[in-house]
Amino acid sequence: MAKTSLNNSVFSTQPSKEEGISKLPPEALAYVADFFKVLSEVSRLQIVCCLKSGSKNVTQIMEETGLGQANVSKHLKLLAQAGIVSRTQIGVSVYYEIANPFLFELCDLVCHSLLSQIQKQNQQIKQLKIRQS
Repeated sequence: MAKTSLNNSVFSTQPSKEEGISKLPPEALAYVADFFKVLSEVSRLQIVCCLKSGSKNVTQIMEETGLGQANVSKHLKLLAQAGIVSRTQIGVSVYYEIANPFLFELCDLVCHSLLSQIQKQNQQIKQLKIRQS
């Protein structure tokens, strides 16, 4: 996440829904960029997807994702620092869960957008092939 501490004044001017992100100051946009950076790694996305069904400990995450212990622990630390996952200690085990389920809505929006884009590109390729025939 951003090196500077989060400060309420960065987000004090809340834009309306119509303006959204386009009216945020650069300081606030830095936090948004950092959030997306954390999600821009395949292993972290695997862990996020694994946690969609509920909280899990490192061993369960390793089994479901096929990632090694050191790798899972490193990525969980980054996800926790970004506020994407939260951790709860129960006895000697630590369980991780998604801190805010809006993350899945965000991922679904991105996936639907990418699927639509791919379908559109495929349609354009088909039309080009028909014209070449």
